[in-house]
Amino acid sequence: MGRPLFLRGIPLASKTMKKKKFKKVPHHIVFFPDGNRRWARKKGLPTFEGHWHGYLNFKKFLRWCQEFGVKILTVFGFSTENWKRAKEEVNYLMNLFEKGLLNKEDVEKLHKAGVKIKIIGQKYRLPKSLQKVIEKVENLTKNNKKFHLNLAVSYGGRWDIIQGMQKIIKDKIPAKKITESLMDRYLTTAGLPFPDLVIRAGGEKRLSNFLLWQAAYSELYFSKKLWPEFSKRDFRRAIEAYARRKRRFGGIKIKKYLGS
Repeated sequence: MGRPLFLRGIPLASKTMKKKKFKKVPHHIVFFPDGNRRWARKKGLPTFEGHWHGYLNFKKFLRWCQEFGVKILTVFGFSTENWKRAKEEVNYLMNLFEKGLLNKEDVEKLHKAGVKIKIIGQKYRLPKSLQKVIEKVENLTKNNKKFHLNLAVSYGGRWDIIQGMQKIIKDKIPAKKITESLMDRYLTTAGLPFPDLVIRAGGEKRLSNFLLWQAAYSELYFSKKLWPEFSKRDFRRAIEAYARRKRRFGGIKIKKYLGS
């Protein structure tokens, strides 16, 4: 089966590769790689095989984003609710994240390609060894600007809002000065434009407590394909659907939601 490395051999977009031109390309995509376990059960395989094949597909998905001109990708890797899963599965996933981030060759390739890697979520709940690896990778890539990769691990949208409010209170900011713009700066995604498009594979049609504040006006796209089966054609369909939509922000200035 090979070593289960999260970033193992991630292919980067070729400089000579022809890019598909779209009317509009989302600057920031949020992605739910859902359906790994269901895919494995359908194939008669162990659950871990589903996660492994899901990560193999993620390597391709990252390349597709680069090819199509996406600049920011936020991936839902492990939610606050996922801690309720079987201990064996949780340990496997934590080990998967750690081994991947420990792969110096692959991380160095991403670094040289200008990819900034950031892990958002409850880092304090993660294994100590994983916390150390995360800190090292984030420090290495913190000044990169060509592509931004957010990996959400032990993340929940409600938690994100609560931790932001806790920081505001800690900073003793008066209630009258608490605004939406201020709140933006206290979330784990501070400094990034809000997501343009949320794509969810796996057939489910919900946000599952992910980026609740940030995705308030994001376009939503749901695919029935289980994540390990999600193809480049499926991704293209999502981008094309986004390009056909006329975005509306309920009277709120568009610039705000584009991060300007």
